[in-house]
Formats: sequence, C-alpha cells, structure tokens
Amino acid sequence: MTSETASPLRVVAVHGIYNSFGTGISDARKEQLRALKAAAWARDLAAGLGVPSERIDADFAYYADKLRPGPAAQGEHGGDLLDDPLAQEILDAWARELGLPDEVAQGHATVPLRGFASWLARRFDLAEGPLGVFVRLLCAEVAAYLRAPDAPERIAAREEVAARIARHRPRVVVAHSLGSVVAYEALHAHPELRPELFLTLGSPLALPRVVFDRLVPAPRSADDTQPRGAGLPGGTRWVNIADPGDPVAVPPGLARFFDGITLDHTSSISAHYRFHHADNYLRCATTAATLAPYLGI
Repeated sequence: MTSETASPLRVVAVHGIYNSFGTGISDARKEQLRALKAAAWARDLAAGLGVPSERIDADFAYYADKLRPGPAAQGEHGGDLLDDPLAQEILDAWARELGLPDEVAQGHATVPLRGFASWLARRFDLAEGPLGVFVRLLCAEVAAYLRAPDAPERIAAREEVAARIARHRPRVVVAHSLGSVVAYEALHAHPELRPELFLTLGSPLALPRVVFDRLVPAPRSADDTQPRGAGLPGGTRWVNIADPGDPVAVPPGLARFFDGITLDHTSSISAHYRFHHADNYLRCATTAATLAPYLGI
C-alpha cells in the first residue's frame, strides 16, 4: 500500500471523436473546458482504482478544433451515402471488417449508412437513431485526420497532443478511439517525449486500408510477411484494452498488427450497451490493474 500523500500520477488524456468544444469560443473558455474534461477523466480513472481523484494529475490534450471536416456527411442519396469519398471509404472498410452481409450492402461497392446502422444496432443491441449519428461522426472525424500524411489539420492535431505531453510530462498517456491514432503518431513524431506507459482504449489503429495503411510511420513487412506497425520509440510500454463488443476496436487483437505491445487485453468494460464510451474504459478493472503499479498500489 502507498501513502495517501504520495505524488499523484501524472496522466495526459487524449480524446476520441465527438469531443468538440464547438466553434468561436475564446482561448480562456477553451482552457476552462479542457480543465473540466481533465477533471472528469481523473475522476473516472480514480473511481476504477478506488482512490481519491487527487491521486490522478490529468491534463487533457484537446485536438478536435484542429480538424476540418470534408464535404457534408449527408448528401443527395437521402443520407444513405456519404459525400466525402474518404469518409465513405472508411464506412465501407469498417462495415466489411465487422462482417456486414452482402444483402445489407445491397450488392453495391459502397455501403449505405442507414442499412449499416440498422444492421449494427441489431448485432450489438444498440439504439439505431443515435448509432446513425455516431457512425456519421466517426467516419467524418477519422477522415478529417487521415486525409493526407502532410495535411495541415493532421499535423496540427498531432502537434497539439505532443505539446500537451511535453508540457505536462506524464508518466502515462491514455488515448481513446481516434485519440489512439493521433497519440501514436505524436509519440513517433517526437521520440524525445518517452512516457513510461501508452494505454490505448477502444482503438481502431489496425483497421485495414483506411487507418492501418495510412499511419505515419507506415507499417512495414519483412519479405512477404504481413506488414506490422512500428512499436513506440524510447522504450515506452504499450498496453491495449478493447471490449469484445466494441464495434470500433476492430479488427480485434491489436498485437497481431503492431510490434511492441506488452499486453493486449480483450476485456468487458460494461454489462450494458456503452461498449465504446471512454468513461467505461477508464473505470474498468483492466485499466485499474494496468495503472495500479504506477501508483504503488
């Protein structure tokens, strides 16, 4: 057991999709909202660990304002297809990876959003209406980040995350969903940062074609073997956690696609439907077990 007066664990939290603070807000208001988010992540992590929230010194790496979406998410097809070609490609690859039946795709090369959302809702016992909104947002935000290796939006998001890590000097970087992609690239772009632990939650890093094949640094293969993503520089330990019911964390088994992952957990984070929500990942027993040694408990 460790003393309650021991130094708090320094953490940088990297958010996933659907975390925009909105447009036209002042820098002061942005900092207020960032502090509120950091406090919320600290409370969730502390609740899982069973310690006071003061034991977690969290900063929140906010990059959503750096991303500019492509064309409107809903187009001339009554909302069935996405106007942004890359967003539609992401939807197609995601649906195929989850095993969308051909009859739902209606025999087309592109997947209709409403048909996919309806099938996904039935498969994972989710509410179809909110799920349709989530699918559209996920595809749009992932496309906004991954559009090109040298896109200004991508560089700005990555550099913002790197700057928060450099400023806060955390022992642990915790990254959820799309945030795991941004943080992975930030740590590679700045190998001097070297946190002790990189904890990825509900990560789509291995999604073929649209995420995995677009990463910087690019996955590499030896001879004719399956390409593998690079491990983290500087000896940073990497632990991944994915709920088996999380439709975003696909394909499962991140360690099959990346070097340097110390532990790759498939763990149930909730008995209910919130399989991809950050708060459930932050509070789950596997996250607590991963972080406990860094608090001396």
